[in-house]
Amino acid sequence: MNAIPEREGRIAALDILRGIALFGMIVVHFHLKMRLDVSGPEDLIAWAVWILVEQKSWGTFAFLFGVGFAILLRRLDARGIPVAAPYLRRLAALAVFGIVAGVGFGFHILFLYACWGVVLLLVRRWSTPALLGLAAFAAAARPVVAEGIALWAWRTGTSLPPRPGLAAMRALEAATHHGSYPDLLAARWAEFLATTPGGWRGLLPESSFVLFLLGLLAVRHGVIDDPRGHRRLIVGWMTFGVLAWAAYWLGLRRLEDLPIPGVGWPLAIGLGFLQEQWLCLTYVGAGLLLLADHSAWAAALSPIGNAGRMALTNYMLQSVVLDALASGYGLGLKLRPLHYLPTAILFFAIVCALSTAWLAHFRYGPLEWIWRMGTFARWQPLGRGERAGP
Repeated sequence: MNAIPEREGRIAALDILRGIALFGMIVVHFHLKMRLDVSGPEDLIAWAVWILVEQKSWGTFAFLFGVGFAILLRRLDARGIPVAAPYLRRLAALAVFGIVAGVGFGFHILFLYACWGVVLLLVRRWSTPALLGLAAFAAAARPVVAEGIALWAWRTGTSLPPRPGLAAMRALEAATHHGSYPDLLAARWAEFLATTPGGWRGLLPESSFVLFLLGLLAVRHGVIDDPRGHRRLIVGWMTFGVLAWAAYWLGLRRLEDLPIPGVGWPLAIGLGFLQEQWLCLTYVGAGLLLLADHSAWAAALSPIGNAGRMALTNYMLQSVVLDALASGYGLGLKLRPLHYLPTAILFFAIVCALSTAWLAHFRYGPLEWIWRMGTFARWQPLGRGERAGP
């Protein structure tokens, strides 16, 4: 049998991949928020997190967001439910969660996902060539514009425009390390207002939207349902991910040191086409094929899948705990890179255990349940003994 096993109408591999991405983000946030600078061989651990995990966990999450969007559309269509209204409500609820996570605890991706999810809804019926063209545009838009602005400034002898909200971001940095929680909350709100969208350039698409589109196309063409039947395609995108990653780290990143201000970084990522983040495609493809070829692994990895099944709840939980551990208003803890992995494993093991215990009694995570009620605008059963809704 080629298809990945499903459990209670869910594709098990997707939950497991979400769980793995959550674990990766825990490691990354230890690195970004709690790193204790050290010298010597131990610094190689921090470097490995940077090149192998940092952007790739977020990229995996973005790809799976596009997959989840397409699967929801498929299920709504199968039930004859109009798509636009429930999905816009779903995005509105996600935006609220995103503002709480960003302003309350300094974790920003959910609001971004909600905003670009609207665009995904608008283009969902475009042809595959049109969506691939849009993905190419989205990959290149910000780097090409930045390159044009930098070259124009160099040619005319003017300065690059300041980054939108720079003063608010500096105030936030100070409040993160030294302020009370009310001060930090005020600084985060000011930074949110100053950088949303952050000028016209903030309205340009970026790499997360590229991955949304690729996830949507993976469902449309049956790749998620039958990875073994699409092995050649998956191996192709895995190969591209490795090559893009290697091109950046082995050569292109040296272009960042060009003497003309602002010119180097767009060239270092191949004007958006050779971003090292595309290594997440390799990780996703490997996960899909391994779980399709070894279906028994899905049962063995079910605790990780349970964490991924409650990804929204666990992401918010992670936000609260790590912010309290790392920020000046909380414990202000620092971790040596040597301690990233064992501490992350312990943290994630607790998350998996709590998720498994919760799902033994309930259909959805607590925030997933609220999100589902917001989507369908009516009461949804939560307990296992209650009748399932749509």
